Amino acid sequence: MTKLNPKPRIAQPRRRKAARLGLAAGGLALALLGGRALRPALRVSALTSEQAQSVALPHDPALPRQADGRHYPKVPADATELAELLTEVETALRDPATPAGQLPRLGHQQQVIYRVLSRDPERAAAVQALLPQQWRGVAHHHLEARREFLAMHRHDRRPTSLPAWRIIPPAPAEELLAHYRKAAAATGIDWEVLAAINLVESGMGRIDGVSVANAQGPMQFLPTTWAQAGVGAGNIRDPHDAIQAAARYLVRRGGLQDIGKGLWGYNNSERYGRAVLHYAALLQDDPRAYTGLYHWEIHFHAEAGDLWLPVGYAQNQPIPVAVWLQQVPASAPPVPRPGAG
Repeated sequence: MTKLNPKPRIAQPRRRKAARLGLAAGGLALALLGGRALRPALRVSALTSEQAQSVALPHDPALPRQADGRHYPKVPADATELAELLTEVETALRDPATPAGQLPRLGHQQQVIYRVLSRDPERAAAVQALLPQQWRGVAHHHLEARREFLAMHRHDRRPTSLPAWRIIPPAPAEELLAHYRKAAAATGIDWEVLAAINLVESGMGRIDGVSVANAQGPMQFLPTTWAQAGVGAGNIRDPHDAIQAAARYLVRRGGLQDIGKGLWGYNNSERYGRAVLHYAALLQDDPRAYTGLYHWEIHFHAEAGDLWLPVGYAQNQPIPVAVWLQQVPASAPPVPRPGAG
């Protein structure tokens, strides 16, 4: 069997009952808001390097800060302002001239924008209609991936406690990329799929903890799966070893013939597979999208909202949300204030 990469391209996921995932027509439907047609797309072209280096992210000095001085990213309420901000953020994340020190804030801003929009289809459609054409497909993949994950969970039972995790810095971006590509070369499983799994399973290794099902490590392997012949080798918690094992496991589950089938073996949900393939397609469309995804933070959707768990979070047992927020109020999303920018 020839490798999936390069190419054919990763099939863009679509909704259907059959196990195999196929190509889909992209794009969110453009809607009418308040009885008025949406405004035409903003005339914003790619920013110059100088502009990319000076993206002014929404700032509020009244918001509480995390230990590193950052506050929870703010998302403008106005669709035009938000589309302009998203355009600048997406451009800066792909510009090699953007200083490395700005990337964590830019990546987190991107992440929070898409998390907010994924829960508000009308607002998302308005913003997407205002984006330059080059960013509409990007927004489509982000929003559809997030919506697939949201649909996997009940919304009437938000957790009242935060998990017993440690949030740690991930391995360097280039190091992880080398691991993905090594595994792809050895197995034929696209590196973009492996990166997407690493992202959704552990935030590229930021979550150091054991799931309720006893899954462990940056690729969240069950010890019984890791122990299968030809799958696990080395340390289940080591990024290199876990990424190589994930590729071998996907091959074992039929991923070379049908990557959707392979992902079903990883998580028995077609929604999970579609979400992973949206992120993989995003990376295959433009590998520079990796920079933004790498800098995403860990968020946990609890009764008090979409809580940000920063590097340094460390709990040996579940902690009540209310107790955590008393200790670290900067984890909570900001409450919109009239007139606040």
